[in-house]
Amino acid sequence: MKTLAILKKDLEFNSSLFSLIEVLKNIAVAQFKILERKIRSFDKLILTIESFFDLIDTKKLVHPFFNPQDRPQAVVAVTSDSGLLGGLNMQVVNRALYELSEIPGKLIVIGERGKMLARENGIPFVAFGGIKDDERYAQAMQLRDYLLTKFIDGAYGHLKVVFPRPVSFTVQCIEVASFLPYVPQQRTQTQNLGSIPDMILESNPNYVVEYLLYLWIGHKLYEIFGLSRLAELAARFVHLEDSSQRIKDMEKKIKLEYFHVRHEIIDRNMRELFATRLMYAYK
Repeated sequence: MKTLAILKKDLEFNSSLFSLIEVLKNIAVAQFKILERKIRSFDKLILTIESFFDLIDTKKLVHPFFNPQDRPQAVVAVTSDSGLLGGLNMQVVNRALYELSEIPGKLIVIGERGKMLARENGIPFVAFGGIKDDERYAQAMQLRDYLLTKFIDGAYGHLKVVFPRPVSFTVQCIEVASFLPYVPQQRTQTQNLGSIPDMILESNPNYVVEYLLYLWIGHKLYEIFGLSRLAELAARFVHLEDSSQRIKDMEKKIKLEYFHVRHEIIDRNMRELFATRLMYAYK
């Protein structure tokens, strides 16, 4: 059984740890709200880019963005640089490995935690730095340039990005976005401009669709990086909240043990005092 002094130190330590976790929770909430206000949606731009494919018969194109052939797959796993996210990073990497089991290829990892998990599993990978809020756009463009260069060179035929998405502030899910081979989106009749068979293209159609997908993938990656950061901050809050509750439960147990030991000491002292008085009373 622990002594009263040790139990008192445990209570003080738990109290300090609880205060620290509360501070970290508040920081995570503040960062989430700031980033949420900064994240922009490019729905109109994406829709405009996708609408160009209504004018081009992509089935007639011979381009690695549309014809994967038997080339391997590139799977990007978007993870964080830091911990305190529960099992979110592990879920992302596990899902990426599952995708690679379906179509063999190369794992591309974003973030230090993903690198660590890939090394632990003995899986070769290509690494990129973790997402930084003030460098998010540049990082998305860097990854896009790397991937599209590899595709044009014929290194890959498929591209998927596995990332965490915040369903709400307390719930996150793992999503898989399939980028290449590109499949034009199905549209309603009002959205579809209809193909123009006699349309004259001043540039080579392959160059046109290559540039359109260059823009499309860049902005989609930028959007995914933002959602991943939001999911990271939300998951950190949930994990800290769970840790906070565990500390509270532990504190209750320590307090019960503390008062139990304290009462035992008081009872023992009272018994010893009573026995001493009886001993002197009979002398």
